[in-house]
Amino acid sequence: METMAWWIILLLCAGNSGAQLMDIASKSEPYLEESLFNLLLRLQLEETYDTLLVYGEDCVFHSLSRRLDVSTVLVSAGSTNFDWNFSSLTLIVSCDPEAEREATYRTLIKLQRNRRLLHLQGNIQPESVCNRYSQMEQYNIAMVREDFNQTGVVYACRLFENPKVDEVNLLDIREIYIENFKNMLGKPIRTVADLLPPRSMIYLDAKSGDKKLTGYVANLITNFAEKVNASLQLEDLGNKYIVREILKMVENEELDIGTTLDISLRTAILETSSYPYILTSYCLMLHVPAQLPYNMVYAIILDRLVLGIIFLLFCLLSVLLIYSKKMSWQDLSLANILLNDKSLRGLLGQSFPFPANASKHLRIIFCILCFASIMITTMYEAYLQSFFTNPPSESKIHSFRDIGKHHPVAIPSIEIDALIRTNNSNFQEIRKDDLVIFDNLPECYVLRDSFNSSYSFAVTGDRWSSYAEQQELFKEPVFYFARDLCFSRLLFMSIPLRAHLPYRHLFEEHMMRQQEFGLVIFWRGNSFFDMVRLGLTPLKDLSHPRAYSPSLLLEDVSGILKLYLAAMVLSIFCFLLELGEKKWRRWRDLAKQLCSKFDFRRGL
Repeated sequence: METMAWWIILLLCAGNSGAQLMDIASKSEPYLEESLFNLLLRLQLEETYDTLLVYGEDCVFHSLSRRLDVSTVLVSAGSTNFDWNFSSLTLIVSCDPEAEREATYRTLIKLQRNRRLLHLQGNIQPESVCNRYSQMEQYNIAMVREDFNQTGVVYACRLFENPKVDEVNLLDIREIYIENFKNMLGKPIRTVADLLPPRSMIYLDAKSGDKKLTGYVANLITNFAEKVNASLQLEDLGNKYIVREILKMVENEELDIGTTLDISLRTAILETSSYPYILTSYCLMLHVPAQLPYNMVYAIILDRLVLGIIFLLFCLLSVLLIYSKKMSWQDLSLANILLNDKSLRGLLGQSFPFPANASKHLRIIFCILCFASIMITTMYEAYLQSFFTNPPSESKIHSFRDIGKHHPVAIPSIEIDALIRTNNSNFQEIRKDDLVIFDNLPECYVLRDSFNSSYSFAVTGDRWSSYAEQQELFKEPVFYFARDLCFSRLLFMSIPLRAHLPYRHLFEEHMMRQQEFGLVIFWRGNSFFDMVRLGLTPLKDLSHPRAYSPSLLLEDVSGILKLYLAAMVLSIFCFLLELGEKKWRRWRDLAKQLCSKFDFRRGL
């Protein structure tokens, strides 16, 4: 019985102690909730938030959400299982470190940079929590323990500092969440350069002897690394320095930033591309039409409309001359109009007989005829002298269907795939026989850089600017930028970025600041001179100009001489025909006289 009594006493003591502990806990919980509420208010002052995302089962954060004037999303299962379009001003709170088990890809990317506040229970160490979230590339992490109402200490993760966990008191003026990547303390940024000038060009520094990059894309990357105090880990792909390989490595998260450009025609997943870096066009680079030969000059100056006007003027002046001669329509006929000697010679600027007693009307017509001859001969003489000095060019191509009539288009396969994937209507007009596809991107670009005259090329507007500047050194331009033959007039070019890159926002902000300060325009303007300085572009004429001819050759005027000979032969034939007609009339009249005399004598 005594043993039973002792057990009852012990159970009563234990129950009394448990009741006292429950009472203490129930009294301390309101103080913890009030401390956490003050913490959430402070976080809203540091950086405002409009949504509270709560992961985990029922805990103190659920009751706090009712007191905050913000929208609240409760995810007790730890995952949304579908794509949430959360605002960037979302504060994430978790009841314990294991409460957040988000698995939706796009939701993870959207919430990667958001601030997180965790409630630690038991003996969970803040260092282990920081390491766990660091593996998921989530770095804005803060934690509080169960005794936060007593200590007021917030444990914040620090990525590059030592120690990795910083203890911030609720009353401290220090910020709980900091931008970890503003100073990376030499952490490497993995990148690969496509080595396609003028985007990125490699050279040896004369002072240090190290390999360095330059170019309007490489300068952006290197300046960013200097800004955030990081180092560039430039990987070497050997002979595989093509854009396709770099884009694949970025998509596989083997690189942080690709030192190349990705076009909006190819990009399918926007998570692997930055904010647009360059806005340009994508058009054809065609051969400058050849100049017409000199023997075609006489043909092109004879415009049909002008010839028609001159012919009407000739007929009108002929009619007026015929009428003014006798002030009568008696001699008016088609032959006299079309073969009027005075009107024809007057319009050609030649002399013609002037009547001795010409009337006032006839004198006025002669003045009009002389003035018209001066205007016509002066106009055509000016045309001849100008076109013989600098003959006009042949007509340009104005349709994609006419490309095959001149030179085939050399284009890399990666660009072909992008045009096919986007169902480009202009590209579909080009016949397959008019395309020469290169699987090796640099091989195609080498042909384009050397101004190979066997092909036409597809080129972006930013690359054409350096080609146009290079052609200023040529005696004759080789190619021109066909702005009316474009696959895309609004082409966005972006920097390839790893999908989960935690400092994407810093890089895009840096990129836009470079644009704002005009550095990108400056780099692109100096692209040609950088290529010349590095020996990538020769300072010589690649246009292969034709030999200079100091004077006209016989073959240049052979056409007009043949025409002149044909006209002379026709004139002689007409002259002989006219003489034959006169002799025929004379013999005919003589025959008539003889016949009449014979008939008269026979009658006698």
